[in-house]
Amino acid sequence: MVVIRLSRGGSKARPFFNIVVADKRVRRDGRFIERIGYYNPNARGAEQGLHIAHDRLAYWTGVGAQTSDTVARLVKQSAKAQVAA
Repeated sequence: MVVIRLSRGGSKARPFFNIVVADKRVRRDGRFIERIGYYNPNARGAEQGLHIAHDRLAYWTGVGAQTSDTVARLVKQSAKAQVAA
């Protein structure tokens, strides 16, 4: 099964996450099919903390990819921010 999930990067105590499309059997930070965005929980000021390519997200969910709980929450948050802007 294909899943859309977070892949952790960054250094100790400074997390940075890529939103990736990957096979469910592959480890969290391992090989992935496509990178469709990022999430920076430590973004300050004018830095963009969340970016998702919604066209690619729609494609992958359309062909059967499942989102993780956290990615689903981030997608809702991103949609809310786009409506407000």
